[in-house]
Amino acid sequence: MPAGLMLFLGAWGIRRQDAIWRDEAVTYDMAHRGLADVWATLQHVDVVHGLYYVLMHLWFAGYDATLRGAFGDAVGLRLPSVAAMTVAAAGVALLGERLVGRRAGLLAGCTFALIPVVQQYAQEGRSYATVCALVVWASLLLVPAAARPRRKLWLGYTALMLFACLLHEFASLALPAHGAAVILARLPRRVLRSWLLAAVTVLAGLAPLAVFSTRQSAQISWLMWPDPVQLLTFAVLAVLGIACTRVRIRSRGPIGLRALGLPLLLLPTLLLLLLSHVEPAYVDRYVLYYVVGFALLAGAALARLLRPPGELGQTRGRRLRWTMTVVLIVAVLVPVNVHLRSPDSRVDDVTAIAHALREVAEPGDGLLFMPSRRRIWRATLPRDFRGLHDLALAESPLASHTLYGTERSGEAIRSRMLSVRRIVVAGDPDGQPVDDNDQEIAKRTTLREAFGICRSTQVRGARITVYARPGACGGGG
Repeated sequence: MPAGLMLFLGAWGIRRQDAIWRDEAVTYDMAHRGLADVWATLQHVDVVHGLYYVLMHLWFAGYDATLRGAFGDAVGLRLPSVAAMTVAAAGVALLGERLVGRRAGLLAGCTFALIPVVQQYAQEGRSYATVCALVVWASLLLVPAAARPRRKLWLGYTALMLFACLLHEFASLALPAHGAAVILARLPRRVLRSWLLAAVTVLAGLAPLAVFSTRQSAQISWLMWPDPVQLLTFAVLAVLGIACTRVRIRSRGPIGLRALGLPLLLLPTLLLLLLSHVEPAYVDRYVLYYVVGFALLAGAALARLLRPPGELGQTRGRRLRWTMTVVLIVAVLVPVNVHLRSPDSRVDDVTAIAHALREVAEPGDGLLFMPSRRRIWRATLPRDFRGLHDLALAESPLASHTLYGTERSGEAIRSRMLSVRRIVVAGDPDGQPVDDNDQEIAKRTTLREAFGICRSTQVRGARITVYARPGACGGGG
């Protein structure tokens, strides 16, 4: 049932009106490059997602040949994440059953599927759903490995955790949570030694990637202090999860529910927040798997509180109140779930931006992206940009082995801008900070001094503005 529920929720509204946001556009672009070009690009940028891009390249090789014509690019980007979250929900249910019982597992898996952030990343063309699934199944192997240590179980645990970490480095923050579970369960030292050996092996396998990726740390320079909404989401789930531990729950096996659920809920996020004091690095999706801890604790608590009155000594009225509370929570989540399936749920909409630009542009117009990293907006619909001259571009993303291409000098950009009568600017919406490099200063200064605004259109996450020399606005003036 949890897997079926997650599959339904993942498939519901998966197209999102064919809206694709900028991170998904990066995935699409990288997945459609040749493997040699992917490798060359990773030497300069995005090496932390390299394995995911290779897997998506292999996926799209089959998808484009068979299913793309029927379902489109957006579905192709998201289907692997839907599948991963479905597998994750099944794993949460099995883990809850092994830790507490069948009813607890069923409710834990359904709780996991209903969490909004889980549904969000189930429909995201990025690696986070897959990482979450791998951590869930690694946790599922950890429990029997601790109860009856066997080499195959520890090898499986090590392989899954290493795979998760190679997909995203911050999956390594699940290791301290697993270690805390082993310690809190007061297991024999040989179990702790086996876990330590597995953890060291995982970190040793991750080390080359982690060391190399430090050269590309400028990629997350946009991160400042954590997003308040993300922090509030974590705080609410943490408080509710801790409250669930007050319900009397009888665990099975040597590793108890609290020993695993609480560290998995709290430690990854707290450690990432601590790391952010050294260098800003907190985004909730980096440790998405923390919600597994909440789902396990909530599922076990609900299984206990919703048992028939005769089993628990509750009155029918009390059981009815708990049932109504659960129904109310689900009802409150419906508007959130509907919003997650709309284009407005992401920071921008690459598809809408491309269409808006096509409506206002004329063949032969100049084109500028401000800032240059917004050139990723053209990755999924390059046909909508045909006939326009990218005035700042020196080398394309593919030729330069970068995500956004390389740009000319500020002086060269100014000269090319002055050679055209109209320029279409695809830029950030009002109120966003501006870049202060030579190229962006040249773009802003030249537009202000030599061009006037003909028309401007606001779309999700962007502003499309047509600039023209005096008297050249034409139909847009």
